[in-house]
Amino acid sequence: MSRPVILGLTGSIGMGKSATAAMFRARGVPVHDADACVHALYGPGGAAAARIGAAFPGTLTPDGAVDRDRLRAAVIGDPARLTRLEGLVHPLVREAEQAFLAAHADAPLVVLDVPLLFETGGEARCDAVAVVTAPPEVQRARVLARPGMTEATFAAILAKQMPDAEKRRRADALIETGFGFPHAEAQVEALIAAARRGDLSGAQRGEKPIA
Repeated sequence: MSRPVILGLTGSIGMGKSATAAMFRARGVPVHDADACVHALYGPGGAAAARIGAAFPGTLTPDGAVDRDRLRAAVIGDPARLTRLEGLVHPLVREAEQAFLAAHADAPLVVLDVPLLFETGGEARCDAVAVVTAPPEVQRARVLARPGMTEATFAAILAKQMPDAEKRRRADALIETGFGFPHAEAQVEALIAAARRGDLSGAQRGEKPIA
């Protein structure tokens, strides 16, 4: 029985990955958003909230949701605590991903939108990987324009992410967002067309990107 082509979508902070995922959705491609999944898991009654509260006391709000600022403060700069957090959350995200794939088993193409795809070995679950990228100065300006973002926080986030150059090297396809939305949309449409032709399933990582 056939199954969908699974395209992993990833990119470092500020590269435009969320906007790119929206382009796929607008064209009828099912997208599983790992960040949105985590948001639900962290909410009141979420499957991860109680576990996180027990592991990291003082990180829950009165209604039982995870206070992201407190949690960030509890783990930032401490690799052991961050690894512990990931061990609590990642299996739950994988369960949700599997449910998503089962729900869209008849789709020709699905997208797994995962920020730390390469960092967690998630590319092994994909037929091909598209990396969303932009010039460093564009990335920096986007990130530092976010409310509450500081140079220190930006640096800490970058430290746990694989460098963009390495992601680009591993990519099967690149989606460049530094040249405006029409440029990125054209690349998204080219990827969807390639998937429909069956081209993505045979792509080899580390070779010249498709787009």
